[in-house]
Amino acid sequence: MKELLQTQILNNTIEAYLYVIGTIIVALLLRRFVTRSLASIIYKRITKIGTTVQKVHFLNLVVEPLDLLLVLLVSFAAFEKLNYPKLWKVNLYKIPVQQILDAITIGILILTFFWVLLRIIDFVAMVLEEKANDTPNQNDNQLIVFFKDFFKVLLVIVSVLMLLRFSFHQNIGNLLTGLSIVGAAIALATRESLENLIASFIIFFDKPFSTGNTVKVEGFTGTVERIGLRSTRVRTEQKTYITIPNKKMVDSILDNLSLRTQRKVETRLELSLSTSAAKLQTLIPAIRQILEEDVVEDCSVYVADTGQQSHVVLVEYFTNAFQDFKSFLALREKVNLRIITLLETLEIDLAARKMDVVVHAENQ
Repeated sequence: MKELLQTQILNNTIEAYLYVIGTIIVALLLRRFVTRSLASIIYKRITKIGTTVQKVHFLNLVVEPLDLLLVLLVSFAAFEKLNYPKLWKVNLYKIPVQQILDAITIGILILTFFWVLLRIIDFVAMVLEEKANDTPNQNDNQLIVFFKDFFKVLLVIVSVLMLLRFSFHQNIGNLLTGLSIVGAAIALATRESLENLIASFIIFFDKPFSTGNTVKVEGFTGTVERIGLRSTRVRTEQKTYITIPNKKMVDSILDNLSLRTQRKVETRLELSLSTSAAKLQTLIPAIRQILEEDVVEDCSVYVADTGQQSHVVLVEYFTNAFQDFKSFLALREKVNLRIITLLETLEIDLAARKMDVVVHAENQ
């Protein structure tokens, strides 16, 4: 039996192969128990900040990459017990195959490790979003989404640098020095993207608007649904979904309609020139009374102009900005109908109601 176990195959004994296979099988059998125990420890550490997010959500996120990471670590450690076969000591494009395999091994480990970190960031963001939902301010929610994406980008960059350092044995210091020169050229070529990135930070810290606000910018009016690293997504009044670069959201004149304290309504009445001054003096206080009865917060009614075509009476009033849009339209309709009824009662005609058509016949 000992002679059989010591039989050499590709520079390794059968005993060594059995050791490696047995180690990998044990890792496969115990991986779920080990990874769940490790995930539970991480969960307890994270939930010290206070959360009711269920443990099952965290396990669903991290157990799969942890399983893979554990099996890979044990497998690669077990393979270290094997000698590299002499028959495989060949070059592929002037690079030893053993070096290529080592680079692939290290690269897989690095990528799997950062996969775990990305899943942990997702869970931390989930916890923070839950806490942010308890506050009325929607800025917290969007800020979490923004920084979740930001840190994920940083992790991806770090993982690429780690791959270059440990898989391809590149000097990161020299590489970063070279990249700084290249980065300056790229920065000039991608100036607009960098400006949008900087503008996104300005939006989050200066807070001219937040998610859920109704804004008017660049001729569009809509509700802000998402603020990203490069652009802001707005759902317009026509229910279309537009993307506006963050630079325009910062540099343009932006009207945050959600922050207004009142809604203004302006109605222009062009009355017939046959309307007497006495009727106008009766009409104006009557309109003011209508407005006061309809619970407007401020109003003004006055004769704004007169001329060859009409007498112009300007009706301006302000309503509560926090009422919903349908209620606002219903109030405008009610006020307009009462003004029309008042004009009919006072027998006041609008300027365009009567029109005389005069036909001049030319002599043949």
